[in-house]
Amino acid sequence: MKSLKAKLTVLLLLLAVIFLLTTEAAAAPLPAVDLNVHPSDSPEQVVDTVKLLVLLTLLSLAPAFLVMMTSFTRIVIVLSLLRTALGVPLIPSNQVIVGLALFLTAFIMAPTYKQINEEALQPYLNNQVGQQEAQNLAARPLQSFMIRQTREKDLGLFVNLAKMEKPEKPEDVPLYVVIPAFVISELKTAFEIGFLLFIPFLVIDMVVASILMAMGMFMLPPVMIALPFKLLLFVMVDGWSLVVKSLVESFR
Repeated sequence: MKSLKAKLTVLLLLLAVIFLLTTEAAAAPLPAVDLNVHPSDSPEQVVDTVKLLVLLTLLSLAPAFLVMMTSFTRIVIVLSLLRTALGVPLIPSNQVIVGLALFLTAFIMAPTYKQINEEALQPYLNNQVGQQEAQNLAARPLQSFMIRQTREKDLGLFVNLAKMEKPEKPEDVPLYVVIPAFVISELKTAFEIGFLLFIPFLVIDMVVASILMAMGMFMLPPVMIALPFKLLLFVMVDGWSLVVKSLVESFR
């Protein structure tokens, strides 16, 4: 009974505090939100507004840039194929795979983004270059990264599809041609790495299945017996370090 009274007392106190806070908040003046367009007093205000608009536009396009113009595609596909080869398609979870892919992408793309920041972003923010020039300066390091990872055959395919003249050098190819060529090159490279990852685990599955068939144990799933051996092999060779090392070095 005493415990019930104590709980009721605490509840009443909490209700009283909430009521007082609500009353004070209602009595306080609310901030006004003005969405009107006013004439500018100085050119600097217009420049700052344009910069904010450009920044919001870039943030809205950031997911597409991240997936299609960086190392993210190759990394996330290889990691997904790896867990399928191990026989545990849900471990690690998708959140872990995507998180690891994001951090590896940030690590690999750090030199490129540093160059973009020094050559394009900072001069633009300091009003040293215009918007169009800043875009061209920012595209160069990213285009150079994508061309290094793009096969000449894939680049030639999209040059022919665009019905444009053959450029003298890869750097002369427009960005809208480089991006799809880079994406299909990344997909092909990712599946090649995934194929190499499947081979040792496939050998274990075949050996286990042959042993079980020789012993007449047809009702026992070979995958169930092979899974611990695949995990043991992966741990003994320090598989995560080898895979991550191979992924990072494949972009050098």
